[in-house]
Amino acid sequence: MGDSLSIKILKEHLVEGELVPGKEIAIRIDQTLLQDATGTMAMLEFLATGIPRVKVGLAAQYVDHNLLQTDNKNADDHAFLASVAARFGVHLSKPGNGVSHQVHLERFGVPGTTLLGADSHTPTAAGMGQLAIGAGGLDVALAMAGYPFHLTCPKIFGVKLINRLQPWVSGKDVILEMLRRHSVKGGVGKIIEYYGPGVATLSATDRATIGNMGAELGATSTVFQSDENTRLFLEAQGRGELWRELMPDPDATYDEHDEIDLAQVVPLIACPSSPDNVVPVSEIEGLKVDQVIVGSSVNSSFRDLMTVCRILDGRRIAQGLSFHINPGSRQVLENVVAQGGFMMLLLAGGQVHQPGCLGCIGMGQAPGTNQVSLRTFPRNFPGRSGTKEDRVYLCSPETAAAAGVFGVVTDPRKLEELLPWPDVKNPERYLVDDSGIETPPEDGSGVEIVTGPNIVPFPEFEALPDSLEVEVIIKVGENISTDTIMPAGNKVLPFRSNIPAISKFVFEQADPEFSLRATEKGAGAVVGGENYGQGSSREHAALAPRYLGIRVKLAKSFARIHRSNLINFGILPLVFRDPADYDRIAQGDRISIPKVRELVQGGASEIPVFVNGQEVVTLLQVSERERRELLAGGLLNAVKEESHGGKA
Repeated sequence: MGDSLSIKILKEHLVEGELVPGKEIAIRIDQTLLQDATGTMAMLEFLATGIPRVKVGLAAQYVDHNLLQTDNKNADDHAFLASVAARFGVHLSKPGNGVSHQVHLERFGVPGTTLLGADSHTPTAAGMGQLAIGAGGLDVALAMAGYPFHLTCPKIFGVKLINRLQPWVSGKDVILEMLRRHSVKGGVGKIIEYYGPGVATLSATDRATIGNMGAELGATSTVFQSDENTRLFLEAQGRGELWRELMPDPDATYDEHDEIDLAQVVPLIACPSSPDNVVPVSEIEGLKVDQVIVGSSVNSSFRDLMTVCRILDGRRIAQGLSFHINPGSRQVLENVVAQGGFMMLLLAGGQVHQPGCLGCIGMGQAPGTNQVSLRTFPRNFPGRSGTKEDRVYLCSPETAAAAGVFGVVTDPRKLEELLPWPDVKNPERYLVDDSGIETPPEDGSGVEIVTGPNIVPFPEFEALPDSLEVEVIIKVGENISTDTIMPAGNKVLPFRSNIPAISKFVFEQADPEFSLRATEKGAGAVVGGENYGQGSSREHAALAPRYLGIRVKLAKSFARIHRSNLINFGILPLVFRDPADYDRIAQGDRISIPKVRELVQGGASEIPVFVNGQEVVTLLQVSERERRELLAGGLLNAVKEESHGGKA
């Protein structure tokens, strides 16, 4: 039987292990991606390795999250990132140049290569035929230092696409259909590979949209073939020489399978407050809309924005509604301007912002109290917008534009009453402007690293003790996201390089007293339900709790990236053997794990935990490498020990 494309790329990059689902493997990384919200700490972690120059084929640092400069903090961090990028050989995409995922797709992505990014939406690069994986900043820092990336070998989930999308339906509706079918847990432990005749009908940027929101399925990555559409996109970017055809074998086999008839996909919308709360747009038609935002990390390509421009051309935004456009990159904006789209937006009453993540990460654009906000963003977790008890819906650019015209949620197919379907295509040749990208010097050893007062050195953590005696500081429910654990937004994000300061915001939305209580107790535990830690790759959701003394998290199951981040910082990720035991633990209970170091060192898979003296059996599902990291108190400690010839 033949190989899937995912397996082919993994085989090309495999350096340790066997491609058996559930077993640990290590792969060679060709490219790395950092953005400023994760990159400042990742660069501090890279500094801690002592390595003088990046050892990866291409490393890119983007400034696209912390764009609001309300005081010195963000500006200082940007100066730090510019200096370390030049010092260590990293390409720098400056503020205003665009969102990391869109810019990387345009200017750096190469078919068949591996990309590791400190952002969960890194698989946007699926549009380029890359195997792109989101990870914690420390994992990316070590990839930059030349280390392979370790992960649990995923299953390959094959999704066959047939036929083509109907007018007014787009790639966003395809990924919303996947979320409707499979939920935010449906992709955990899997690479989702789209194949079949329908793939050829999707442009590179349509595929990028689907790859981006594969993260909302919990998937390790998303893979699309590199075909004629990939070649056309690379040619349009002036990078056609990098193209190569990459296809699954005709008789490829998959661990799981689904099929989507693109012709049957209808306009869909994710209701508050989860990306998988999906219904047809027609089911909620007539709901008054107060705010619309198109763009940011997904649906911010030329095709998406120009479609909105054509729909709004000659019309006015509905009364009482604000309509925002966040271009994905400077290049996208320049090409929209060149084709007259900018004036269409302005004359319609739209607000065009600088290219960046902006409202997607809670950096401005927060809706008002009880307001309905339609967004083409990838996530609508509670409070992520910056407004508590927000009412955020996720939809396609077509559905967003229809709401802009009518002022209420409207099936975009009803726009046919006003205008022909725009059927916008990507340009045959983009206007290319790399003025916002700084190429590092050949020798950066003389570059001085600029460090502002908000940049605090990486904290030191002690090794795993012989036994643990802790208190349950908080107990939370199902599908808790990293936004709940470590909020984003303009109040919190500027402290990403200052762990003592940012730790005060841990679980702020769920329990404002959490950080104070954890500090007072000195050592603590967190209890969670299924899919604990879904969403963003932000390692601060593990790093800040560890700084507060959290040494163990017990859950029914963990999201992939968060689980890895917990291990990276020496927090035990224990899974209830019997999920019903979750109900036996309450906030304030005392937890004892005797001889925990001996159990971890001895390879135990079952860890007895005593809750108020009563035994609860938990599972420690880790590799031998991860055991060494837990014993050392974290990945960085383990790397330092190994580099000095010792072992954890």
